Amino acid sequence: MLAPWAWFTNAGSQNAPAAARDPRSAPSLDDSPLRKRGWNAPHVVACLLVATTAVLLSFGALVTTYEAAMAVPDWPATYGHNMFLFPLSEWLGGPWDLFLEHGHRLLGALVGLITLALAALAWRAAVGPTVRWLAVAAVVLVVVQGGLGGARVLLDDTTVAKIHACTGPLFFAVAVALAVLTRRSGVVPVPRVAAGLCAAVPVAAYAQLVAGAQLRHLDPATPPRMFHALVGTHVVVGLVVAGLAVAAFLATRGGGNRGARRWGLIACGLVTCQLALGVGTWIAKYGVPSAILPDAWRMAEPIVARSGPGAVIVTSHAVLGMMILGVGVALALTAAGTVPASVRSGAQPAAFARGRGVPA
Repeated sequence: MLAPWAWFTNAGSQNAPAAARDPRSAPSLDDSPLRKRGWNAPHVVACLLVATTAVLLSFGALVTTYEAAMAVPDWPATYGHNMFLFPLSEWLGGPWDLFLEHGHRLLGALVGLITLALAALAWRAAVGPTVRWLAVAAVVLVVVQGGLGGARVLLDDTTVAKIHACTGPLFFAVAVALAVLTRRSGVVPVPRVAAGLCAAVPVAAYAQLVAGAQLRHLDPATPPRMFHALVGTHVVVGLVVAGLAVAAFLATRGGGNRGARRWGLIACGLVTCQLALGVGTWIAKYGVPSAILPDAWRMAEPIVARSGPGAVIVTSHAVLGMMILGVGVALALTAAGTVPASVRSGAQPAAFARGRGVPA
């Protein structure tokens, strides 16, 4: 019997033998020239989507750091121009905040087009229903995210900005899941306890991002008690993410799933960097409490969050949190194991019929 999470991984895109294909499946791209040359088109487009979304999230983080969301006060136009026809000289030669906000919009449109292309491929290629419906979810999320971005500008509302900051990483997680699930080769799942620890990493990482979004878009009128509670939650959940990453890596070391071990090690490295960036972000935004350091160690000039060094630290902290979420998704899905297409399409050999779809 399959484990509860095993259905989520039955989406490998390896070609199944002709006799094993489901005649009721959608039209396949398996015989296309690209597939004959070794191309896995859904996987390539999914990886492109992940890379483009990472750049988009980085621009979005910079927009928040420099408080540039209202640099373009109209939407979907840009100062009365069609967004795609806004003069290049004014964009590249204009103020920094205009460059960030307009670039963020253009990247969002590009991500939307790539998402539509991936959804079209997913519904034509020989992939499982999980990939197809995840592609549909990605289309819905990118439309919602674009609408939230427009509402944030038109309403100039902090609450909308917080929601917008939470749905962006969620879309990134779906994109990473699509990239992982469209791989051709299957992997052996890790034991149940290890798989559970790996699955907990992205859940905790997303909770950490939600808490961070509240601090990034903090209302100046927020009471001190609420601020302290948000900071405490952010720190505690961050430590939970670090602990889960280490536990997941240690739990996957002894098995045959090298991919899970690799993703676990990457997660540990990113979390270590993130903890250091978290301290740096606090210093950049709020300074060092005077009672902590002796006089000789105090900085002569404070770092300002929107200065060059401060912006790099603060923005890197936000972006790295989203990358940890993506790595956590890859870790969880790789640890759960992906079933080759020959098994997914119905030709289930005895080796995959026992346990959780793991070869005996």
